[in-house]
Amino acid sequence: MHRPPTVEAEVADELAVVRPDLVSRYTAELPGARAAVLTRLWRALAHEPLPWIAERGPGVLRLSDGRRLHGPVADPYATSAYVTAVRLDGVSYDDPARLMTGLAVPHGAYFASELAHSAASLALSRAGQKGRPKEWPDSDWEWEQRRVVDGHPFHPNCRSRPGFSVEEQLAYGPEHSSHVRLGLIPVGARECLVTGEWPDRMRDGERLLIPVHPWQAEHVLKRPLDLDAVAHPLMSLRTLALPGVGGPHVKTALSTRLTSSVRDISQWSISTSAILSAFAERMAAHTDGLLHTTRTIGAITAHSPDLAAVVRESPQVYGDQERGERVVPVAALATTELPRSPAWLADFARLALTVGLRLLELGVALEAHGQNLLVVLSPTGAPLRLVYRDLADIRVSPARLARHGIPLPELTGRVVTDDETTLRRKLFGSLVAGALAGTAGSGPALRAALETAVRDLPRTPDLVALLEEPLPTKALTLMRLSPGTPGDQWAGLPNPLRWETVS
Repeated sequence: MHRPPTVEAEVADELAVVRPDLVSRYTAELPGARAAVLTRLWRALAHEPLPWIAERGPGVLRLSDGRRLHGPVADPYATSAYVTAVRLDGVSYDDPARLMTGLAVPHGAYFASELAHSAASLALSRAGQKGRPKEWPDSDWEWEQRRVVDGHPFHPNCRSRPGFSVEEQLAYGPEHSSHVRLGLIPVGARECLVTGEWPDRMRDGERLLIPVHPWQAEHVLKRPLDLDAVAHPLMSLRTLALPGVGGPHVKTALSTRLTSSVRDISQWSISTSAILSAFAERMAAHTDGLLHTTRTIGAITAHSPDLAAVVRESPQVYGDQERGERVVPVAALATTELPRSPAWLADFARLALTVGLRLLELGVALEAHGQNLLVVLSPTGAPLRLVYRDLADIRVSPARLARHGIPLPELTGRVVTDDETTLRRKLFGSLVAGALAGTAGSGPALRAALETAVRDLPRTPDLVALLEEPLPTKALTLMRLSPGTPGDQWAGLPNPLRWETVS
């Protein structure tokens, strides 16, 4: 019987045409990439509230139809690829896509195709690396291009890029390409909604130049670019740094699904960007200088989520280069030569929790995952301050603000909520289960860092919840298997401070 070619084979065939020199390296990276995606998938199977898993035990899952899955005891905070195979009713699977196909659960076939793309793209990303330079990068875009290759540390779709050909991944992926040609589409000023100050460099007389990702221009807008500029892609792929030291960052619409979300920019985001930027700056002042938020310079939309952009400060401007300070995305910390001793991890956790819990108490829950959160390091690598970027997904509590005499900005929509669970999920799920766990790399390391970090923190109700309740995290696999359910879904991970298995 003829079998259709696998995604891995299709990528190899495309690669043989556009970069034949990478084929052998890509092939060699495939087993490790499958293990990395399978590890993330096994974490989800072991801990997310998937409706077709009836019972969980150490290393054993019983499905609702009676079948059993066997694998290693899952550490939900581990970032190493420690799962090389699992067994479904005695049949061994080392390929996450084939495992999902074998599970035969609702919507599993589509998710299996995403897993296949994730593993193949991850192998491609690893194959394109020339080796990590020993010297520390000087610019922010070099940090994100040279240090972050594997994508999301816990999402099985860590490198899924549907809609991107191999040639396009090599051209636009930050781990492959140091620069791209950022499109500039001229639109009449009267046809646009603009907030903040639109930069002079993006004006052409009476027309405003809207930055457009080249993939978006070709596949969504379907129009040639008469004007363009060189820019450097950052780890989110759709956000790019303009040239120059501390050059601003441009967030573009990218209407394809990367990891979990379609990356367009809503009119609501444009209309509230200046308000959120000013509000965040005022709130950061309550952290005694421990937090900076990148200022939104200007935002624009041609009244379409597919043709919109946001220009904001580079986080780099908040590091004192004369003193030798470095501003590093938290997602890149695990790839540095920092010692990351238990003491260093505890210091970093204390800094992050001090800022996050202080703002939460005042009424702001940051989505402080490793991409949005950056740390300012001293010349010796000590964590000094934090920088936060991309305010679109924070949550703001009117009741908490009022309790502290802070006026509520003119905000409506999803960012405004007084629900305690929503507020804590936003911060704890991104900061603790995300940024801190990804930096620690394992349950035991995370536990040790948190035990030290929380000793001197004010014992607020939020801290008590963090210490005693299951740790919330987005149920990323459940969300991909529930296409009819809008919004975030959540899982409760074993609390690292109370879970004996991790010690």
